[in-house]
Amino acid sequence: MNIGELAKQSGLAASRIRFYEAQGLISQVGRQANGYRRYAPEALQTLQLIQSAQQAGFTLQELKALMPAPGEHKREALLEALERKVEQIEAMQAQLAHSKAQLLGVIEAVQAQPEGVPCSMGQKQVLASIKSNP
Repeated sequence: MNIGELAKQSGLAASRIRFYEAQGLISQVGRQANGYRRYAPEALQTLQLIQSAQQAGFTLQELKALMPAPGEHKREALLEALERKVEQIEAMQAQLAHSKAQLLGVIEAVQAQPEGVPCSMGQKQVLASIKSNP
């Protein structure tokens, strides 16, 4: 299929597909006599895999390292990468939970300020509460 068809089926811009190809993520590309790219049907699956992996938090560099060459299997490397990504997500969740707790504390502190207290005084107290709860 040509790049227009692949773009339509994948929902990606042709420029994005060419970018992935330039990055070495899509290898199922041939050239016609007129120089136009000709993609194998597997290219659509590869693009869908790239999109799914990016949504899961993988960078293009991580994906490139995990993409097997034709006939190659990277099961162990894939499992290790997936487990690392889960650990990274869990660490991010813990950091977000901590940040959320801090912000909820700040909200409480701001709400506890009596009406008419100058903002500068409230800001100092809020900043002090954030610094004391790292």
